[in-house]
Amino acid sequence: MRKLFFCFSFLVFSFSALTQSSVSFTITKLPASHNLSNDIYLAGSFNGWNPRDDKYKFQKNSKGDYFLELRLANGDYEYKLTRGGWDKVECKKDGAGMGNRIASIVNNENIKVEVEEWADNFPPTPIASTASKNVRVWDTAFAVPQLKRKRRIWVYLPESYDENQNERYPVLYMHDGQNLFDDATSFSGEWGIDEFLDSTTLKQCIVVGIDHGGNRRLNEYNPYNNKKYGKGEGRRYVKFLAETLKPYIDKSFRTNTGKEHTFIAGSSMGGLISMFAVLEYPGLFGGVGVFSPAFWISGEKIFDDIRKKGKKVNSRIYFYGGKMEGETMIPDMLKAADILKKVSRSRISTVVREEGKHTEGQWRLEFPLFYGFL
Repeated sequence: MRKLFFCFSFLVFSFSALTQSSVSFTITKLPASHNLSNDIYLAGSFNGWNPRDDKYKFQKNSKGDYFLELRLANGDYEYKLTRGGWDKVECKKDGAGMGNRIASIVNNENIKVEVEEWADNFPPTPIASTASKNVRVWDTAFAVPQLKRKRRIWVYLPESYDENQNERYPVLYMHDGQNLFDDATSFSGEWGIDEFLDSTTLKQCIVVGIDHGGNRRLNEYNPYNNKKYGKGEGRRYVKFLAETLKPYIDKSFRTNTGKEHTFIAGSSMGGLISMFAVLEYPGLFGGVGVFSPAFWISGEKIFDDIRKKGKKVNSRIYFYGGKMEGETMIPDMLKAADILKKVSRSRISTVVREEGKHTEGQWRLEFPLFYGFL
């Protein structure tokens, strides 16, 4: 009976997730300084937070008013308005940042939005660095031959690294390096990786942060081609981590090189590419942090890969998702975890937060639990 009830509940939930509604966004107020020739975009949990997605560009009616009509699955979404980049995101009238907006879709909706100001109308305020003394920018232009690009690389070395010359350390590779250690470089606050590791009594670890590729982020962190977002470069990005960056890190620092001491983690698109990395290199990564994974952008492809390649995976895999991140976040995450439980020998933890949001602040709260799991 319990099994039947679960199946019935799952079917009801799945039907609900597939129900779509017509949603109309209308901008009812803009700053006095706004140039009406500027394009405005919607960025949120429904499009990977892409700040310049033509599919989510507002149109203008005969009166010059901005509007956008979409079809979205019923559920809760987080979003903001931009003028094509995160440096041109909406903000409060005094220039202060603002939290994500929430759209709760239960039926056809007409959502009215007032924009107080745009961030680039204010001179940038210098933000003091919050990185601890154990964080360093290791290279400002490290070569990524697989993508023919260069990238900034951060390294966190434990306090004891210089003192214990004979000790070797595990290594955690993390994406979106700008957001890990320093408020001065982060989009909306850092993860606090360094503050946590500076104070924890758990075993110490080297952390390597790789900056994302700016407007190429959606491509670099997606292993699959996408009609809407373009060619997936994730396979080459993961090859860079495994075959270029890791050997160089192992050569440059006192690392424990084995699988059981090598980890990878990221959020959103970074969660997707972390999951893919362990499928591509099951003998390399012994621990994986999959935070708020953007599985939606891959369609069924990531699940097909988990079914095909998951049997070779034997790692610690930590999934985190919040119910405020969009209708498909939790079902997709649990689907991936369920397939892995069936086909792999991995130790898997799944964490679902009722009020969890798609923010650096939320991932900062979750990181210590993931680290303890490792």
